[in-house]
Parts: sequence; structure tokens; C-alpha cells
Amino acid sequence: MKEYSITAKQTNNPAVLKFETNHFITKNTNYEFKNIDEAKNSPLAQQLFHLPFIKTVYISGNFIGLERFDIVEWADVKDEVAQQLVEYLNTGAAVVIEEAQGRKLPVTVYAEVTPNPAVMKFVSNMRIVPAAFEFKNIEEAKESKLASQLFQLPFVKEVFLDENYVSISKFDVAEWDDITMQLREMVRDFLAEGNEAVSENSIAHKNADTPKAQLNYETLDATSKQIIDILEEYVKPAVAGDGGNILFQSYEEDSKTVNVILQGACSGCPSSTFTLKNGIETMLKNMMGDKVNEVVALNG
Repeated sequence: MKEYSITAKQTNNPAVLKFETNHFITKNTNYEFKNIDEAKNSPLAQQLFHLPFIKTVYISGNFIGLERFDIVEWADVKDEVAQQLVEYLNTGAAVVIEEAQGRKLPVTVYAEVTPNPAVMKFVSNMRIVPAAFEFKNIEEAKESKLASQLFQLPFVKEVFLDENYVSISKFDVAEWDDITMQLREMVRDFLAEGNEAVSENSIAHKNADTPKAQLNYETLDATSKQIIDILEEYVKPAVAGDGGNILFQSYEEDSKTVNVILQGACSGCPSSTFTLKNGIETMLKNMMGDKVNEVVALNG
């Protein structure tokens, strides 16, 4: 049986708190319940409505969003709610009683160029994965049915998944004009069938593989923590827009060097050096003063 954990996250609406789970709890469908009658197909939502301060319940993918009435503040009740959610999910009880789908899901996928001429980004209208996954070859992709299928094509070099898109690196043997349509349809058909892009086991491991968890964030020096926070808040959203990702690897105090790892479209991109030096390095220098002298990508 899966073991669930919950992370509470604030949203732009102070009345709504998002409780993220380490496993998907619905399959490609979003639910919104305004009251207990509307929640007749969701035993979890029904239980939540027994809490007098719950106004609306949102359930989607790997999170439960809760809107509260003003009679309480989230700071006073969020831990209690998170504990209740964990206990419920770990019983294995149904979250939503979903009807069997005999038809394909309404999925759209479009291709988008990236700064890296060897990488194309295929963007979906639905969430594909809860975190970033990079596969350099078919052996690494054994926990990803989608990546494994893509690697069956001889021109696919690497596959990177994040949120709602797939970045695909190709070998020079093929031109994008000749293969983009085939790749787009393959990704779209895979998602329309309701398939999971990566295994539940991989998602569980990935949840413990975030930059902060992987590097034992609490034991890092203050400068490293500050660098990670800046990369997470300011840099990652920008590089994700180009189909890539950046990970903090280490900070060398003596040389004031920041070592990072580039993934997806950023890895091996001809313009990555410019972005690294004139974008990320400049930002860190401006925000951290003389603590940073240089940013180096360990993989390109």
C-alpha cells in the first residue's frame, strides 16, 4: 500500500491552502465541491465538509485545495487538517469515485521551439508530472512508460519531463520538420489514453529528491541556502519556460564558485553559456554581493 505524506503550500488567495501529496490521487480530472451534497462521489470531500470552516474542496492530480470560511485562520488549523488528510489517504479509502472512461481524454499538445536547436518542447493542456524527470537513455527510462516509448524512435536522444511539458532532444540524423508531427501525436495519444507518464514509485522517490531534500538543506551553510532559494524562486520558472531546469550542486567558499547542473533544453544548449554568465551569474552577484564570483555548469 502507498504511504502518503502531505505538504501544505500557500496560494495567491489567503483563504485557499493547497495540500500537496507525494502520489497522484486522481487521474487527469479536476474536481470542485461547494458543499457536501455536491461531494456525493468523493468520500474524502464529504469527510472534509464535516469541518465547520471548510467552504470549498478542490481535488486534482496530486493536491487537495481547501477554501476556508473566515471563522478560522489557516495557521491555527492547517497541521490538524494535514494530519487528517494523511490518515485518510493511508487507509487506502477512495478519494473520488471516478467513472470508468471509455473514451479518450480531451488532451491537446503543441510543439514549441527552445533556445537549443537540438531540443523541442511539447506542451500539454494537462499536468503530466508533479516534478522534473530527466532520462538520458532508455535504461534510465524504465520507470517512465512515456519516455520508454519515445526512446523506441531512433532519433530520440534524451527526454525531460516537467509539469505540463516534454522536452525531447534529437540526434542530428533527423530534422524537426520531419519528426515534430510524429512526436506531438505520440505524446498526445499517450496522455489521451489516461496513461501515467512516470510510475508511482518514481514519483515517491522524486518527492524525496528535491534540491533541499537531496542536499540535506538544513545542514548547508547560509550562503548555499540563499543560492538555492534564489534559483528556486527566480531562475527555475524562467528556464522552465525554455523547456529546461537548473539544479544547485555545490558552493565553493574559497573561490566563491556556484556549481549547477543544467537539464532538459538547457543541457548542451549553445546559448546556455550566455544565459549562465549574463543571466544567472549576474543575478546572483547583484543579489548576493561579493559572496559569488562565478557560476559554473558541471554538464555544459
